[in-house]
Amino acid sequence: MTNSKRRGLALVGLLGAAALALTACGGGSSSSSGGGDASDVGITANSVLIGGHYPLTGVAAPGYSGIPVGAKAYYDYVNKAGGVNGRKINFTFMDDGYNPAKTSEVVNQLVLKDQVFAIVGGLGTPTHSAVVDFLNSEHVPDLFVSSGSVMWDQAKKDPMTFGWQTDYESEGKILGKYIKDNMPNAKVGLFLQDDDLGADGAKGIKQFVANQVVSEVKYVPGNTDVGPQLANLQKSGADVVIGFNVPSYTALSQLTALKLNYKPTWLYSNVGSDPTLVGSLLNKFSEGKVKDASPLAGVITTQYIPGLDRAEDPWVQLWQKVWKETGDGSPLTNYKIYGMAEAYTFVQALQAAGASPTRDGIVKAIEKQGARFQGPNLVPYRYSADRHAGIGGMQVVKLDAQAKGEPVTPVLQTDVGNAPITEYKGAPSTPPASGIPDVKPAG
Repeated sequence: MTNSKRRGLALVGLLGAAALALTACGGGSSSSSGGGDASDVGITANSVLIGGHYPLTGVAAPGYSGIPVGAKAYYDYVNKAGGVNGRKINFTFMDDGYNPAKTSEVVNQLVLKDQVFAIVGGLGTPTHSAVVDFLNSEHVPDLFVSSGSVMWDQAKKDPMTFGWQTDYESEGKILGKYIKDNMPNAKVGLFLQDDDLGADGAKGIKQFVANQVVSEVKYVPGNTDVGPQLANLQKSGADVVIGFNVPSYTALSQLTALKLNYKPTWLYSNVGSDPTLVGSLLNKFSEGKVKDASPLAGVITTQYIPGLDRAEDPWVQLWQKVWKETGDGSPLTNYKIYGMAEAYTFVQALQAAGASPTRDGIVKAIEKQGARFQGPNLVPYRYSADRHAGIGGMQVVKLDAQAKGEPVTPVLQTDVGNAPITEYKGAPSTPPASGIPDVKPAG
C-alpha cells in the first residue's frame, strides 16, 4: 500500500478522556515502590494497558505471530519484579490477519473500547499504514512499529508515531553498496512486495546500482503464485536478485527458482531471511521435498540485533533466561527475540515518562532520551524531537550451511536520503544483571 492510499482507511471516533499535557519527574526504576495515580487513559495506580495488532493467522502469521508472544514474556518478566513504578504492564494483542481493513477494526476496538494507553509494536507496512492517521488524530502513542517503512519517521505530520527497526531505505542502501563494492558487473534483479516495504528497499538499492538493475518484479501479498515474477527475472539474465519481502515469499521464491533451475546469487532483506522459519515453510510448500533451509546457504542478508545464531551474545542469553522463566514453553525463535527487544525499549520509555505517565509525556520522553536508550541493537536509535526513526544501521552477513550469519561487512551506520554509509565504531551495550533497564526521567 502506498502512502497516498493509506489515508483512505483512517478511522473516526473521539476518546472521552483527554490526555494530560505534562509528565511528572519522579523515580523511573522498575520496582514496586514509587507508583503514581490514574494519570491518563489506560493508566491506573497499579497497571498500564497497552495494545498491539499482529497477523496471528493468514499468510504472514508464520514467524510474525511469535513477536507478541515474545513481547508478553518480557513484560511478564518485568511484572514479576514489580513492574514499572509499581505498575504491571498488561499487553493485549489482536489478530488482523495482515489485512488492513481488519487492522482498522481491531485497533478501533483497542483504542475506543479497551482504552489502551498506547499501541506498541503494531506489525506490518500495509496494515499499520491503515491506522496511523487514526492513532495520531486520537492522540494515542503509536510506539515502535514492527516495520521498517520510512513513513513512521514523520515527527511533524504524525507526532505520536515512532519506528523501531532499521528502515528499509537504509537497508537497501547498505545492500546496494555491498553489491557495488563486491559485484560491480552483476546484473541485478529486484523481487519486491508491492507496497512501501518493496518501494523503500528499492529506493535505497538504486542509489548505488540503478544502472545494474535489469528487472524489477513485484508480488501482491496473498497471491502465492510467483512463477511469472521468477520467470521474468530469469529471462532478464539477472544473476543477482535482491528480495524485499516477507518470509513466506522468500520460501516461495526459493521453491519457484528450484523448479525453474534458476540459480542467481540471492540477497534478502532482514525481514524475510530467518533460516529456521524459511526452512519450515520450504518443507511445507514443497510437501516435504525440501526438508530444511539448505537452499539459504550462501544467501546474503542483514542483522541489526543478534539472534539465536549468536548464542554467546549477552542479550541472547538474557532472552533465553526470560523465555525460560516467563515464556509459554514453545521453542524460542528470532521473532520472539524481536518482540522481547521491542518490549525492552518500551519499558525504558515508560520509565523515562516518570511516576505519573501521560500520553504526551511518553512521547516527549522518547524524543528527549530515546537516542540514549540501550538494547541489543548494533547501532543506536535516531530518536529526537525532529526524528522518530529507529535503529540507524546494520551489518551485512552471509548465511552458512548451519544457518549462521557470518559478517561480511563491519557494523554500518547510515540514514535515508544522501546520508553516507560509515562504519559504526561504538561499543555494544550489555544488559543489566537484573535484565531490566533503569532509566530516570530527565526532569
